Amino acid sequence: MEEKMKAAVKTADGEFEMCEVDIPQLSQPDWVLARVKVAGICGTDLRHWKKKEPSLEGKIMGHELAGEVVKVGEAVKNVKPGDRVVIETLLGDGTCDWCRIQQYNLCPNLYEVRMKTISQAFAGYVAGPSNKFYKLPDHVSYEEATLLDTFSVCMHAIQLSGLKLNDKVVVIGAGPIGLGQLQLAKICGADVLVTDVVDHSLQVAKELGADEVVNAKTNEDVLKAVKEFTNGRGADVVFECAGGASMPATLPQATSFARIGGKVLIVGGFDEDTSIDLKWQEIQKAEIKLIPSASYSFWGIYPEMQMSLDLLAKGKLNAKKLITHRYKLDDINQAFDVDFNKEKTGAIFIALEV
Repeated sequence: MEEKMKAAVKTADGEFEMCEVDIPQLSQPDWVLARVKVAGICGTDLRHWKKKEPSLEGKIMGHELAGEVVKVGEAVKNVKPGDRVVIETLLGDGTCDWCRIQQYNLCPNLYEVRMKTISQAFAGYVAGPSNKFYKLPDHVSYEEATLLDTFSVCMHAIQLSGLKLNDKVVVIGAGPIGLGQLQLAKICGADVLVTDVVDHSLQVAKELGADEVVNAKTNEDVLKAVKEFTNGRGADVVFECAGGASMPATLPQATSFARIGGKVLIVGGFDEDTSIDLKWQEIQKAEIKLIPSASYSFWGIYPEMQMSLDLLAKGKLNAKKLITHRYKLDDINQAFDVDFNKEKTGAIFIALEV
């Protein structure tokens, strides 16, 4: 086996440079080495695009991936060389109180630990603990499996929401997270309205079962549309899935969409120093619950990644319809440009063949 691999490394100006780097090693007896087949571009990755961030310079990024096992440690029992796998990249320090109860998504050292090892999808190989490698059924492609990180984020938010049959739901944002949230809400028996500013994304939402879609850019009164959809009350649950630079506008919008006693799930990611003005008195008087949702982990005894994989394998989640563009890893900068300009390109999820 070769000693070097191809990897897309962050540059000082926030783009990527293709480099030859060392292949990761099996540092523990229960670790697995896998050849990356497909990686995906996440909204979190886009927030760092073309930004000068010294802390990320020279780093390998990416956390949505699927691949083939090539080597296992002597203590590994769940997978073997040749197995097709989806790889979970949430890895805590394993010693904190949250890791101890399988809430590693809340580990204080999560990002520091994961980015040193398994959260390096834009490369030829990754290595990590065997319990982060889930075997794929033969009929689930690598491309489809790459969306399981996204679906697992949506799964965690659905669990936190306590969604019930016949609930009225609004999803803000029809990117991969929003479209995953839509699908899970429909599985739960909810009626769902989706808002976005990209017509193509809204068309996909409609094809995936949205009861109503609204373009927030061209519709002068989205709140009126939400009220009409919810019999004048407002939504039982609102999922804010747009995140990023739009969050100062979309989170206040989400609170206005929620009914008295309703819930707002904050799913979209955004920068830690983002300032957002909210009508706190109205939120308090209406007892609207703001519920932050962070990545995913276990829900009770079940890994949310496995739960999402099961739904995908059974055909209850549709990943294929979300994949709009495909590029080689060598063309990662072009792929990021296309994803960043989604209003023009219609990009939803971009798959990178490694």
